[in-house]
Amino acid sequence: MSTKSYILDNGAYTAKVGHTDDDAPKVIPNYIMKAKSERRRTFIGDQLSECRDKSGLYFMLGFQKGYLLNWDIQKTVWDYIFSKDCCKANFFEMPLIVTEPYFNFSSIQEGMSEIFFEEYEFQALLRTNAGNLSCYHYHHDKPSAKCCLVVESGYSFTHIVPYILQKKFKPGILRVNVGGKILTNHLKEVISYRQLHVMEETYVMNQCKEDLCFMSTDFDRDLKIAKTKWPKNTIVRDYILPDYTTVNRGLIRTLDETSVSRTIDKDQQVLRMNNERFTIPEILFHPNDIGIPQMGISEAIVLSINLCPEETRPHLYNNIIVTGGNGCFPGFEERLTKEVRALAPDEFDVSVTVPENPITYAWHGGNLLSKDPDFFSLVVTKEEYDEEGFSACHRFDV
Repeated sequence: MSTKSYILDNGAYTAKVGHTDDDAPKVIPNYIMKAKSERRRTFIGDQLSECRDKSGLYFMLGFQKGYLLNWDIQKTVWDYIFSKDCCKANFFEMPLIVTEPYFNFSSIQEGMSEIFFEEYEFQALLRTNAGNLSCYHYHHDKPSAKCCLVVESGYSFTHIVPYILQKKFKPGILRVNVGGKILTNHLKEVISYRQLHVMEETYVMNQCKEDLCFMSTDFDRDLKIAKTKWPKNTIVRDYILPDYTTVNRGLIRTLDETSVSRTIDKDQQVLRMNNERFTIPEILFHPNDIGIPQMGISEAIVLSINLCPEETRPHLYNNIIVTGGNGCFPGFEERLTKEVRALAPDEFDVSVTVPENPITYAWHGGNLLSKDPDFFSLVVTKEEYDEEGFSACHRFDV
């Protein structure tokens, strides 16, 4: 069997894929899109870069509410990912590490195993949670840490997962039903109500969220600043919407820069982003603000730790690692540290780490795991699958 492995961190919104030799994975949209401007063509994954006009894109996702439900769409994306256009590899000799959601349904697990072994003919398979790979990465970087708490905040959900001696502690796993999708949808509603109808512009508004939103470290102070007028208001920014002829991604401008540019180009569509910049990500800490009757991330972290054995709690507070796309908001690390510190017992140290790239952190953990001497004892080979069927894969479910 090849010592090379293929790693697929199969998120609901993006798939992070690559070989063990790669320095970094390709981050590929895990969906199919259709555009108003090119109705006859569907764009799979990163083929979207070939689309000339990205306004009014129609998304088709294989995942719904965090679970793989539409196999046709997911299979189309996988076919593209495993094609020569995307990633050349000899799958007949290569093990595959693929991620799946926590508490995945056995019918979905069986379908995944069948597709990877029978259709793509991978030589060996390791089906695991992205959090397991993040935990492995964290312990590789900090070998002295006995425990860690993975906060995985992605597209559909935010999961809080305690790991004790590198094993996930299932009674302590919690899920907050807020992720990047809800944030983008709420931003669309707010902007449509206040300024401009953008309910069909999911792609553009998602970019706007990524470009402009930040996590407030002092919400009341920022709210007061947002109520003042420019130039005292240091938060307000204009977002020049793309026209897909001269501008392909929205531009951020101060109010002074906009007034100058508007005299040159009167056709520009401009969104004025003020308190939306920090009130949208605030939903992660206060889902109740938009009618989701759940605790926020900081309360969920404290509850999760309190569900773990008492002797592990100081270690968990001191080793909180944030992964997933929402970790990219500026100020996230500082805000989460502040919130958890306020709720945690005084005698415990609180340490929150947001990696340089929270989106690819789990993939790099998979890359490190594939080079572990014990790696091949974890995988199920095609021979084992052919002999025992799906029951051979039950060793994954730990």
